[in-house]
Formats: sequence, structure tokens, C-alpha cells
Amino acid sequence: MSSPTERDTLRTGAAALACPLGDTQLDQLLAYRDLIARWNRVYNLTAVREPAQMLVQHLLDSLAVVAPLRRTLEGQPARLLDVGSGGGLPGVVIAIACPELQVHCVDAVAKKATFVRQVGAELGLPNLQAHHARVEQLALPGFQIVTSRAFASLADFTALTRHLLAPGGRWMAMKGPQVEAERRALPADVAVLGQETLQVPGLDAQRCLLWLAPAG
Repeated sequence: MSSPTERDTLRTGAAALACPLGDTQLDQLLAYRDLIARWNRVYNLTAVREPAQMLVQHLLDSLAVVAPLRRTLEGQPARLLDVGSGGGLPGVVIAIACPELQVHCVDAVAKKATFVRQVGAELGLPNLQAHHARVEQLALPGFQIVTSRAFASLADFTALTRHLLAPGGRWMAMKGPQVEAERRALPADVAVLGQETLQVPGLDAQRCLLWLAPAG
């Protein structure tokens, strides 16, 4: 169960990320964190074991992309695919923070997709769907945004998901300090549209967000 201190930490951190949250969204995010902690005992959803650390390393880390995402979409309705979503990071967090978006999470591990479906049912998230599949075999209508947090290198991420981008769609990759080497390894048919540093409250680690699109 969450404490008033954790609720304040989440509210303050989200505001610092230019992603203010309502009371219902705070409740949903903390309930989601509690579900991760409970299921993690059996299903090994994450290597982070402490609920307090999950709040920063999972919830706030995922919320850091919301403001850049909204800025990019400029208020347009959109479908977003979270690839290699695991326990739903960042997809579930985006679905809670951005109810205007249709969020799909895909993972090759069945128990992780099952967990995300359960989260959607328990938290009442009609804009969240989960798929158990290898992303290269996934057949769905195109997405305006395809994202990943800890899925693969940039080259592999873009190669495996290109068929899932809608016309004019973009990749949104959450990355750490290895990003420059990965950028150099990108093929010529992938264009880097921009890169921005993410400052996650309470997290002493390098984070950045890359925007990419098919070249040409």
C-alpha cells in the first residue's frame, strides 16, 4: 500500500516533469506499482524489488516522456505501441497519464502480457491493450508512435518495428548512456529527428529520448 509521502513524491515529481496528475491518476499509478510489487514475487516482472524504488525508477522514469510525447503529437489523437513492454513500462504509465491515447503493449513473454491485461481490467483503463507476440510477427494497423524502454538496440528496434509505423509515424526510444554508439550503428534509412535529455526527479542516472523516422 502506498503512503501519503509516496503520493506527494509522485505528485511533485510528475509536476516537475510538466506532467501534472489528477487524484484518480495518482491512485491508478500507485495501485499499478502495488500490482507490480505483488506479481513480481512470482512472475519476475522487474529486477527492482523495493516499492519505493519502483516509484522513481519505473513510474517517474516513464512519466518523463509524457511532456515530450504531447508536444510531438500537438493534441492529435494517436495510437502508441510499447515494444518489449514487460510489465507495462512505459505503456501502462502513458495510458494512465494520457487517457486520450490508445496504448498497446506487446511482449514475447505470455505472463507479462497477461499481467498488463490484468492491470487494465483492475484499474479500468479502456485505452490499454496487451498482446503476447514477437513484435516482428505482430500484425496490427499502423501506429503514430512506436516506443521502447529496454527492448533492443536502436538498429534492431527500428528494423523489427518498421512495419508497424503508420505513414508519418515516429519512433520514440528511451535510452541511457550507450546511446551515441547506437546512433552510429543506425542504417542510412533511419533518420534521427531529435534527441533530448530527460531529468527524472530522484534518479541519478543518464536518460535521454530519441525521436526517429524512416528516412526519405
